[in-house]
Amino acid sequence: MRARIEDDILFLNHEDLPQYKKTGSVVRNTYFWSLRAIAGHAPYDRDWEYEPEVWLALQRMLMSYAESGYLGLSETQLEFAPDPEFIIPDLLRPVATWADE
Repeated sequence: MRARIEDDILFLNHEDLPQYKKTGSVVRNTYFWSLRAIAGHAPYDRDWEYEPEVWLALQRMLMSYAESGYLGLSETQLEFAPDPEFIIPDLLRPVATWADE
């Protein structure tokens, strides 16, 4: 999932977030509600926001879903745009990578 950090707030790109579907997969719907539950702000059709206080919970959740093998890596890994001045925070490193240029 494409991600960025601005003013200590983690933003997940809304285009990469899981979609809730009434008749969809239980795992994907649970993933959607789990991500939404810890978001500080989760508006429809806009990027979701996560404060630093929930980053550990987010990291554990992403790792858990990734280890399940049911969701793909692109759905459970944070992808940051390459920036020589930006350092991925320690809490997010286990579930983060740099995007290809």
